[in-house]
Amino acid sequence: MRFALIGAGVIGAVHARLVDTLGEEAVLAAVVDQNLERAGELVAQYGGRAYATPAEAYAAEEIDAVAICLPSALHADVAIEALRAGKHVIVEKPVDITLAAADRLIDVQRETGLTVSVISQRRFQPPVAQIRAAIDGGALGRVTSGIAESAFFRPQSYYDGDDWRGTLAVDGGGALMNQGIHALDLLVWMLGRPVQVSAQTGRLAHEGIEVEDLAGASIRFESGAIGLMLASTAAYPGRPVRLTVHGDQGTAILDDDQLAYFAAADAGAPEAPVVDGPDGWGPTQVAHLAQYRDFIAAVRDGRPPAVTLQDGRRSLATVLAVYESARTGQPVELKEP
Repeated sequence: MRFALIGAGVIGAVHARLVDTLGEEAVLAAVVDQNLERAGELVAQYGGRAYATPAEAYAAEEIDAVAICLPSALHADVAIEALRAGKHVIVEKPVDITLAAADRLIDVQRETGLTVSVISQRRFQPPVAQIRAAIDGGALGRVTSGIAESAFFRPQSYYDGDDWRGTLAVDGGGALMNQGIHALDLLVWMLGRPVQVSAQTGRLAHEGIEVEDLAGASIRFESGAIGLMLASTAAYPGRPVRLTVHGDQGTAILDDDQLAYFAAADAGAPEAPVVDGPDGWGPTQVAHLAQYRDFIAAVRDGRPPAVTLQDGRRSLATVLAVYESARTGQPVELKEP
């Protein structure tokens, strides 16, 4: 599969490395960035050619798929441009910063029939897959509650390093939209469709930003289950994502990228899937690679990817409900189209 990478910043470099690691499965054909020098640096390391705009790359190169690694508010429009040009799309989280933008993208994806996946690589970690398999197999019984903690730390320099970081117009949100959304996606994946959110947010440890560095939420799900979410970039020195899922027949806990605890009345933990990656890669890096492999297989086999555009919309809708509840001081009902 011939990829065009759009956005040659920090996360773009991660994606370039992923495509390069796929070997015969994929090749980096183009790197697109308004800063041609920055695009050229990735080209020199991973191959392809540098272009200033997607249109230039599409006109000059044979491109099968596009990886979008731009600031969040640009995701949907650039993805739509790629779909209109006949390219499959893998887009970094969040899918965008508004539901209107996400819905425009969904409409074009349905119209074109092309594949779109939103990055949620933590779903591909073996212990996460074990917990989901335990739920699907009934080992935990009726799922009653879950807790997701994304207690990260970002220094002030993180927000000062790019003029768009920490802005509502481009970043769309802070600790929840950009860091905690991975843990939130897992909570939603485990517990089902969220229907009501009550939340608070704060900006406690950073200056000169318009977004939160702390968010806490209670989420009621369609099944009746209750979820609790904590997202922070103000928790020094930062901790790995922790996810707890309770059921009336068992409990499972993910901590430090491991299945830290599993207890079920009538079952043991499901077998962990094997996810291969290069030596020295960490669990989330290997999971990121696994999502790319799933995306390529989905295109090849004509099936939906494991993480769909609708999954990305659901996570975004929940994030936006957290912000609305924190702003109004009232619970927010979620409805899906």
